[in-house]
Amino acid sequence: MISGKTTLIAHIGYPTEGFRAPMVYNPWFEKHGIDAVVMPMGVLAEDYPASLQAIFKFTNIRGALVTMPHKVTTIGLVDECSTTARIAGSANAILKRPDGTLLGDMFDGTGFTRGLRRKGFVFSGATCLVIGSGGVGSAIAASLAAEGVASLALCDTHTLSAEGLASRLHTYYPQIEVKITSADPAGYDLVVNGTPLGMKPDDPLPFDITRLSPATFVGEVVMKTEVTPLVNAARERGCRTQVGTDMLFEMIPAYLEFFGFGTSTPEELRSVATIQF
Repeated sequence: MISGKTTLIAHIGYPTEGFRAPMVYNPWFEKHGIDAVVMPMGVLAEDYPASLQAIFKFTNIRGALVTMPHKVTTIGLVDECSTTARIAGSANAILKRPDGTLLGDMFDGTGFTRGLRRKGFVFSGATCLVIGSGGVGSAIAASLAAEGVASLALCDTHTLSAEGLASRLHTYYPQIEVKITSADPAGYDLVVNGTPLGMKPDDPLPFDITRLSPATFVGEVVMKTEVTPLVNAARERGCRTQVGTDMLFEMIPAYLEFFGFGTSTPEELRSVATIQF
């Protein structure tokens, strides 16, 4: 029940029809007796700067979840950003601090690496290929760097995007080998699909699955279905995998901590969530 004391977390993006976060956060808030709500707010790109300024004048707002198409724009609209957000070049969370200033952060990569850690992946010394240098791929690369991997290979059809990400990684993590390469998955400890490939039934796989070693861990970001064609193909080759929804449910505890609501576990969040595929 929303009351006059309810704390608001805005969920800002467009279109809103695909938003899944309210179906996880709000049941969790209800279970724990927390008077807070995640509220979808559809905002067009051209209206976002003015809307964000207005929304954060609300006295009962704690922060915001930010999704497409506003993640990149957010960087220039907040007072401060985390290192991960600066490397990613985008932010998907905003915290309104007690003094009214806004802190931007990026948790896509955090959710991804938390999931890997729970599955036993060893970051130290790992060689990683991240396919896609957009917002999600950049965030994952930044979080992998923060975990101390040995090297990061970047692949993107837009070379300038990969070059920009490589430059930012060099700035903040000069000790890590970073290179721009092809989508050949051979020889890596971890291969990540950070592209939208898999959203549509007729999408090709993001790389040649026959080049994939059973020893390679394969990570997926697409959440259109729980088990995408890539995940299914990787499992058939004997690879360990992480599905896109794992990233979501690992990310939410980090958001909860960021907003000051405590924390949770992926198991608890899955048990209360009303998401359906």
